[in-house]
Amino acid sequence: MKLNTCHLTYCTNIHAGRNWTEDLEALRKNFPVIKSTVAPDQLMGLGLRLSNEASLELINEIPLANFKEWLDANGAYVYTMNGFPYGEFHNTVVKEDVHTPDWTTDERKAYSLRLFKILEAILPEGMEGGISTSPLSYRHWFKTPDDLAAATYTATKNMIEVVKELIHVYQKTNVVMHLDIEPEPDGILETGREFIDWFERVFLKLGIPEIENSFNVSADEAEVLLKQHLTLCYDVCHFAIGFENHAEVVRELELKGIKVGKIQISAALHADIDKGSDKRKIIKQAFGAFNEPTYLHQVVALKKDGGLLRYRDLTPALADFDNPEAMQWRAHFHVPISIREIGAVSSTQNDIIEVLNIQKSKPFTQHLEVETYTWEVLPEQIKLPITESISKELLWVADQLNTQ
Repeated sequence: MKLNTCHLTYCTNIHAGRNWTEDLEALRKNFPVIKSTVAPDQLMGLGLRLSNEASLELINEIPLANFKEWLDANGAYVYTMNGFPYGEFHNTVVKEDVHTPDWTTDERKAYSLRLFKILEAILPEGMEGGISTSPLSYRHWFKTPDDLAAATYTATKNMIEVVKELIHVYQKTNVVMHLDIEPEPDGILETGREFIDWFERVFLKLGIPEIENSFNVSADEAEVLLKQHLTLCYDVCHFAIGFENHAEVVRELELKGIKVGKIQISAALHADIDKGSDKRKIIKQAFGAFNEPTYLHQVVALKKDGGLLRYRDLTPALADFDNPEAMQWRAHFHVPISIREIGAVSSTQNDIIEVLNIQKSKPFTQHLEVETYTWEVLPEQIKLPITESISKELLWVADQLNTQ
């Protein structure tokens, strides 16, 4: 739905679906209920998530035409998609395989190009379209600096091939679509700093001569095109986990002319753990309640000296919970954004409020998407019925953006 200078939706990766038939059934069941609550009198966006299997089905002429009819009939439109998880995302162990296949592979490139073909076919006239994706790969798969550098090079070259196709589309149709890179814990690109450095030192360095030669443009024109078609997906949860300064990151992006394709509005778990033994025990138990086996739940601890401790999942973090250097914990578990206090722990809701306030005062993207995909694995005490949960989150964001 349209809110001032931006569009707000939710990511449909919260709905379990192994293929397009199941995806569409979930939309038919849930979307009309959500829209009647959140946007009864206007069109409402969908942040569409398609697995590789679903994309292979939907790309065909008849399913795509039928979906466009469904969108029109239900007052829905798609301007952003989630192209990060390639395979099944529910009812299976995902963990680091959420990056599989990564950007070093032809499979990831082909999947992303297919998603853009689908998006181009359903994107409303006059709107930009974006697809978020993996931050190149999972860094712990690469055992040496040379291995990591080689993977970064190959992944970047594959992304440039996708960007070239987006430039072709732009030149033919004047439709702007962008690949939105989503830094996350333990990705090759994990932080705002790493994304900006990669963008300038690797992506532009490799991309400018490639675009110059392919499109017969100057270096300056090539840089403009690259910055138009590859952008940042600002996942608030991921940046909050790393204790990043949102205002500084957004300011540097603006200074360097690097665009934000979309804000993914999401919340992590947070707690001050520099407390007495009784309270620490309760906090540890509270975090333990979120230690489920489907997704990675990386933890970043803020140390007394201002440094950070990083853990690859909740299990090793809980094993080191009594580390005397740790003062605060933040855990990668997308909890409902409309909740601040969750028993002995809290969410990073304040980070969302800060980012939305920046967006209100000086808009830096057109696309907003709530992404709380963990509904099926949430502790029962905070799990509302799914349509109620999604509606509550969207209304909470709308209220934040409408508050003066």
